[in-house]
Amino acid sequence: MKLLVVEDDKTIASGLEYSLEQEGFDVILCHNVSSAKEVIEKRLSSIALCILDLSLPDGSGYELCQLIKEKSDTPVLFLTVVDDEVNVVLGLDMGADDYITKPFRIRELLSRINSVLRRYKRHSDVTQDPKDDTVIKIGDLSIHPLEGKVFKDKDELFLTALEYRLLMIFANHLGQVLTRSQLLELIWDAAGDFVNDNTLTVYIKRLREKMEDDPQNPLLIQTVRGIGYRIGEQHVKK
Repeated sequence: MKLLVVEDDKTIASGLEYSLEQEGFDVILCHNVSSAKEVIEKRLSSIALCILDLSLPDGSGYELCQLIKEKSDTPVLFLTVVDDEVNVVLGLDMGADDYITKPFRIRELLSRINSVLRRYKRHSDVTQDPKDDTVIKIGDLSIHPLEGKVFKDKDELFLTALEYRLLMIFANHLGQVLTRSQLLELIWDAAGDFVNDNTLTVYIKRLREKMEDDPQNPLLIQTVRGIGYRIGEQHVKK
């Protein structure tokens, strides 16, 4: 999942880039308005969320937010050292989804990012055409979301509710590396049930046993060493 980060302080920018990449995000980093505009013009459709510093050497985050919102409904989160009502309200009125005041803890920023992305995901789910008969193909798996069924070639796999939810989390993040903490948060968000780290390990193991030809050498749910997991060999078919 790609994030655009626009921050002129190179020390802060470097720290943000490193921390976000450790969480599995693909970061596009800009230090000024002009370079950010170029990215927005050419690559906005591939960006999941924009993090914009308000004060930049050749303009402001407001200018970039306005440009982004004119082109798409991509979520925007502001970084600001100015914690006053006028600036906050102005940013939100322009379409920003949230803001965070410097200095901040990276965990707080991650929480804000995930919260905004979840809101957009829920909105997308609600507005999806109920007649949409999309079949998600992952290798030799076929997921039929409307029916809640999963097939390996022509054989139906019988998954528990939590196994199915975990598989759908992967399916909804095709091509993205998900950390264990992200998976735990997404499962909690979807199910409302407590799932700890050991339980997650068990459910991934069970999914592999049901889905993989060789669970000891998985091709579908792949481990990304030191980071987390991702779905392999995927494409979507309608």
